[in-house]
Amino acid sequence: MEYVAKSLSETHALAAALAPCLSAGDVVLLRGDLGAGKTAFVQALADSLGCTDEVTSPTFTLANFYRGTETTVLHVDTYRLSSVAEYRDLGLADYADECVTLVEWGDLVSGEFPCHLQVEIASQPGSEVRTFTLSSECQRWQPVLQELERRITQAVK
Repeated sequence: MEYVAKSLSETHALAAALAPCLSAGDVVLLRGDLGAGKTAFVQALADSLGCTDEVTSPTFTLANFYRGTETTVLHVDTYRLSSVAEYRDLGLADYADECVTLVEWGDLVSGEFPCHLQVEIASQPGSEVRTFTLSSECQRWQPVLQELERRITQAVK
């Protein structure tokens, strides 16, 4: 599924449409160049999940937890990790069933989460326009992608 957000508010609209489809145990892996908008999308998604804490990039802390009204969000950034073994050493997998896990630079750990939702973000230099491509090979996400497509189509009309 592809969605073009022409502004930050349209990025928030995508996050707001996705949030009700997420529950503890879900994993969303984010992919995109530096500055593509991965953290901005996580901020919008955490806000839509009822998190009131300030959401910041965990590039140096590697992981942050945010309490939401329905679930806790585990926000991970694997940019500075050199291997999946380093990720495993963090022990974050122990929390995966209790949280919605959002992983920036998620390619490194994609094998750890065979049933994940992939969100690829492409930006246009000098523009607020972002193209979001959401996909998954896991059956769990197929109805979610269909529902998102339906919601977005209705919102545009």
